[in-house]
Amino acid sequence: MPAVSTNDLKNGMTLNLPEGLYSVVHFDHVKPGKGGSFVRTKLKNARTGAVIERTYRGDEKLEQAVIDKREMQYLYQDGDQYVFMDNETYDQLSTPPSGLGDAAAYVKEGDTVVLQMYGTEIVGVDLPAAVELTVSATEPGIQGDRVSGARKPATLETGLTLQVPLFVNTGDRVKVDTRSGEYLTRAGG
Repeated sequence: MPAVSTNDLKNGMTLNLPEGLYSVVHFDHVKPGKGGSFVRTKLKNARTGAVIERTYRGDEKLEQAVIDKREMQYLYQDGDQYVFMDNETYDQLSTPPSGLGDAAAYVKEGDTVVLQMYGTEIVGVDLPAAVELTVSATEPGIQGDRVSGARKPATLETGLTLQVPLFVNTGDRVKVDTRSGEYLTRAGG
């Protein structure tokens, strides 16, 4: 694995530390009047999303993790495995929903996503900012209920449950923000 100096850190860079795989969220080079320089970092665990802060000596060597981004199409679910096909090599990859993290709630058959791979392990999923999903179940809106901003729960085709306005019905397509998991708007059928 390539070593990288703490002086060459960049936001978004991924490091393979003894504690696990971390991406650099923020870093500060500090040069005190006395003593050697050091680098304060804020690092995000690629697997859990937990953020830690670490301080390193200036020019300390860390192991850089090379993340391979592959465009893949979600083909189907086989038992508890999600099956993807690499758009370049046509190789297939199976992963449990836990391998996709929160992204599992936003992908449906036929969707193309970018999987961030470290070796054979999925460490992240790049999703579009919003996706369109079909409402598979929700209570009907009550006629005459015009309370401004009133919401009701709805379950989408991927199993994701969220709050939607009263006028949204089963079978409607809705646009969902993949960062917050919130309803954005009703989508064209």
